[in-house]
Amino acid sequence: MNRRVLTILLFAFIIASACAFLVYRLMSKNVAAARPAATTGVVAAAVDLKLGTVLTASNLKTIQIAGSLPKGAILKPENAIGRGVISDLYEGEPVIESRLAAPGTGGGLAATIPNGFRACAVKVDDVVGVAGFVTPGMRVDVLISGVPPMTPGQTAVPVTVSRTILQNIQVLSAGTDYQKDAEGKAKSVQVVNLLVTPEQAQTLSLASSQAKIQLVLRNPLDTKIDKIPGTATSNLFAGDNGIPVPASAPAPRARRTTGPRPVTRGYSIEIINGSTRTQEKVASPEDKK
Repeated sequence: MNRRVLTILLFAFIIASACAFLVYRLMSKNVAAARPAATTGVVAAAVDLKLGTVLTASNLKTIQIAGSLPKGAILKPENAIGRGVISDLYEGEPVIESRLAAPGTGGGLAATIPNGFRACAVKVDDVVGVAGFVTPGMRVDVLISGVPPMTPGQTAVPVTVSRTILQNIQVLSAGTDYQKDAEGKAKSVQVVNLLVTPEQAQTLSLASSQAKIQLVLRNPLDTKIDKIPGTATSNLFAGDNGIPVPASAPAPRARRTTGPRPVTRGYSIEIINGSTRTQEKVASPEDKK
């Protein structure tokens, strides 16, 4: 066979092999893309679930997730049924361990309280409650306003004082409670539950009975605890710097000299010269001595 023909056949074989390899790679990718990916069934919320809800089989469903699963995802519905929701869940959202109360604790607000903390209810005014400014998960400072009690022997006039008693406190829940007024009629009262330590609960309980409480919202990322001095009503009418203007100092009194004042004796003589009259004083002989 001619050497030239062999060379042409060799090049044709190489080109055909390269084309076959490229077609194989393309077909492999298409087949892999068409093949369904492996999925895992996880438990998800069938409806929107509010904080404190106790899970049942009717408000849970199973969804398929491809790839890696969320950390703490629950794979079996029986591991979630009967546990309380400690953070709102939305329809289709996977249920994870950190969003549920521990098994056996049930539901409601008590299941959301961590160990070592307490939930303390505080009555707030309608502006804070109705406007919806305070919602679960927010952070607030607690201010009180009132007249401090008189101490034994105090004679100063009592004034209204405002000060911050607690800072960076988490809100557990906010809602409306119904209480009876002086006439026995039911009235709505805005109540906010705060997550506090036992010591802070004592302070908050005492403040609720002795002064007016006001909640002040703060940025959740701002966790700094500042030293905030209290302020009095008189400071509202102070100068531009917020410092009360001191009263003007009284005029200094003249010093009194000790001993009897010297008594001056003398005579006054009137001299008449035509139409002119003049008076001259003459010292007495005792003064000259």
